[in-house]
Amino acid sequence: MRERIIKDGKAIVRHGPIELIEHWVLALSGLLLIFSGFGELPMYKRYMVTQIPGMGWAGDFFINLKIHYLAGIVFVSIMVFHAIFHGWLGHQGLLPKKGDVKASLITILSMFGFGKEPKSDKYLAEQRLAYAYLGGVGLILVLTGIVKVLKNLPGIYLPPVLITSMTLTHTFATIFFLLGVLAHLAALIFKVNRPLVRSIFTGEVDAEYVRDRHTVWYDELMRREVKAEVEDTEKVEVEEKAKDEVKAEDEVRAEVEVKEQGPKATDELQEEKMTILKVKGMSCQHCVMSVTKALNQLNGVQNVQVDLEKGEVRFDNVKGAAAEQIAKAIVDAGYEVVPS
Repeated sequence: MRERIIKDGKAIVRHGPIELIEHWVLALSGLLLIFSGFGELPMYKRYMVTQIPGMGWAGDFFINLKIHYLAGIVFVSIMVFHAIFHGWLGHQGLLPKKGDVKASLITILSMFGFGKEPKSDKYLAEQRLAYAYLGGVGLILVLTGIVKVLKNLPGIYLPPVLITSMTLTHTFATIFFLLGVLAHLAALIFKVNRPLVRSIFTGEVDAEYVRDRHTVWYDELMRREVKAEVEDTEKVEVEEKAKDEVKAEDEVRAEVEVKEQGPKATDELQEEKMTILKVKGMSCQHCVMSVTKALNQLNGVQNVQVDLEKGEVRFDNVKGAAAEQIAKAIVDAGYEVVPS
């Protein structure tokens, strides 16, 4: 996915289709894991969730177990894909950096009106920390979940202490994962974060928001745009220069061919460039002078030649004088243009 400025500078592509799919698949499978996990405890009968119309199935342990397993497979698959895909491409924008904790505190305080938010790259410091937190907790859920699945397989024996510790760790990790998700959603309460909601659905974000809050990223995008424009201009100039050189070579080659063919070819080439009109009524040198004078007064008409024997007038129309204008000049001189 190429981050770029679009819509005449009004929007910026922040996420591509693959990143959007990753986000939604991970989010939905994670929510299903949480929901089905609590359903296995069981909790929904105790708190009368099953009394809600259409939610009677929520109290069934085996239904929740199947949902939990299916959601777990999807959750693990998308995590593995995410790690391999972005690791292969070298994407490191969401990895935590030194000073992120301090920057996050300053940013959070600025939301309450204390201090000024520091300049940020594509991702805010707290976004990188949230990514690390949810990723770490998610990894713990996956590893402990694998142990919980293995203990149910026939022929596999695991020590009771290990099973108990893994079960407790999995339960607490689920709680911490849920808290992380709630904190992630709670960030949208602050008005300053709401422009990012658009990018979750479309992958695009308002350019004004990026310029004001993600200044470092915006400046980098602008540098890329300018560089791309310069490269495109240089490419066009090179192509135009190449075309001019080819054209010049063709003209030189044509001149050489004409010279090699002799005077006859030169005369034929000149004839091709000339405009020839049939004119009726010319019979003497006076007629020649009249027609020549009439045409020479027209802008762009040059090298007028009158052939009385053929009844033709030849001339170079270098500036593309209108045919009607030329015909009128001849008629006004007292002669008639014969249609070709």
